[in-house]
Amino acid sequence: MLSVSIRSTLPRYSRLWLPAQALVRNMSSSDGPTSPYTTLAISRPVESLTHVELHRPEKRNAMNKAFWSEMVDCFNEIADDQDCRVVVMSGAGRMFTAGLDLMDMANDILQPKGDDVARISWNLRKTITKYQETFSVIEKCPKPVVVAVHGACIGGGVDLITACDIRLCTQDAWFQVKEVDIGLAADVGTLQRLPKVIGSRSLVNELALTARKMFADEAKSSGLVSRVFADKEAMMAGALEMAGQIACRSPVAVQGTKKNLLYSRDHSVAEGLNYMATWNMSMLQTEDVMKSAQAAMEKKSPKAVVFSKL
Repeated sequence: MLSVSIRSTLPRYSRLWLPAQALVRNMSSSDGPTSPYTTLAISRPVESLTHVELHRPEKRNAMNKAFWSEMVDCFNEIADDQDCRVVVMSGAGRMFTAGLDLMDMANDILQPKGDDVARISWNLRKTITKYQETFSVIEKCPKPVVVAVHGACIGGGVDLITACDIRLCTQDAWFQVKEVDIGLAADVGTLQRLPKVIGSRSLVNELALTARKMFADEAKSSGLVSRVFADKEAMMAGALEMAGQIACRSPVAVQGTKKNLLYSRDHSVAEGLNYMATWNMSMLQTEDVMKSAQAAMEKKSPKAVVFSKL
């Protein structure tokens, strides 16, 4: 379903890597989400790149019931899409996301089903783990995900971006671990991933316990984002340029790099080295190594090399 929706956008982009500013102007989401999704707009601005846009601008891209399942369906399809090598995520409208749509989600959170405490608890656990998968699926997707944040990124938005591989933002962006303000501990990824993204346990504790806002300059200095742009248009141009640099390289190398970076994050150095050796004992036999080496010796750009789909 996703591939059919994306394919319809391709005739508008006949060249592989058009100037990034021109692509940004073409990435208008005024027509609304692409079928079959109601909360996401999917497009293929250039070959090998999929753009996933949070698209409930009238609701500040708040995460309603449909969003939690649509994200899983979307990224599972992207994971199997051989035509996609990299993903760019962004938000439509005035901000990236306001986080949880409390009005739409109230029944699931405040009125879980069950006849007694044990059954209510069991059903509530199932609901929480289902929501956790919404962002874990980004991490599990073998294609690198570049997320571009403008304006506010609140609550579930922080859960989302910490599951992405590269984070960019605008100068007016701000981030907030909001959950303590609504009487709960963040439970879908922030408390697990943010300490590994930032590295300062004290700063993570401060953000999570006080729900204070972190603005762009602090996000950059702390390592939450790697680059800050003047405005959304410049940021999207930068995101597309970066995604293009990733997409033109060997998908065997790129996807293997993502897999091993994530494995090493959660394991010791010795375990990571052992996993890497096992991984590359087969992956080094790819034709991509010879193609890349030959291009380097001939001083050709990686964009000039044609790699098979993966």
